[in-house]
Amino acid sequence: MLCFHGYGMHGKQFRLLEASLGSKYTFYGLDLFFHKGTRLKDQSLPTIKQGISKAALATLIGDFCKHEDIGRFSVIGYSMGSHYATIVVEEMPKIVEEYIVIAPSSLEPGKLIRFFSKRKTGNKILEKIALSESMLLNMLKLFKRLRFINMEEYNILFKEIGTHELRFNFYACFTYLRFLETDEIKLKKALEENNIRSIFIFGKRDKSFPPRIGDKLIPTLKNAQVVILDEGHEMIKQDFVNKLSNLLR
Repeated sequence: MLCFHGYGMHGKQFRLLEASLGSKYTFYGLDLFFHKGTRLKDQSLPTIKQGISKAALATLIGDFCKHEDIGRFSVIGYSMGSHYATIVVEEMPKIVEEYIVIAPSSLEPGKLIRFFSKRKTGNKILEKIALSESMLLNMLKLFKRLRFINMEEYNILFKEIGTHELRFNFYACFTYLRFLETDEIKLKKALEENNIRSIFIFGKRDKSFPPRIGDKLIPTLKNAQVVILDEGHEMIKQDFVNKLSNLLR
């Protein structure tokens, strides 16, 4: 199983699953771009702004699978990682067994993320703010006051902007999302034509990516299951492990 973690996390985020599912799956935790050990050879701003295409990302994953002698696999992605898991399914559906997404921002990233990642003006504003020592922190406080983000989101993001490197990575991550937007028609076709089992997991109290963001797509899928945990956005905990393990055993 290829594992794609959330923003600010790392490839070991899904290690909790090994105790209950390690006999069935071999877990490969991949650090996303601009996290932990995953760096570009050229991390200049012009290179980052070029982004990565879905096809290029699929090629990287394919090369990794060949290196590890992986024939077929499942994918799991949490929050930002759901974009990566989704693209793997869109681009490589014939070798995917199961598609599991938790707090799937890939279904509906939200207005702010779209503005800062996809709009040229928004991305330029994000660049100016993120690479400033004080502007990003002040913006974060403003968004909290205006209720664009809640306290949970504020605390998560606050921990990720303390140094210039973290702020640079913050900018780079959101810029890359511009090229990783879900094509729901392609995703639905990939899932159904290849009979890929899909599991969507939401937190009942997750205000960032609530269960309703799946109301358009999920009911149209033939082999989809929905799990709603009594959690907020941070839900990779034991209850998540128990629920998912029961479904996959």
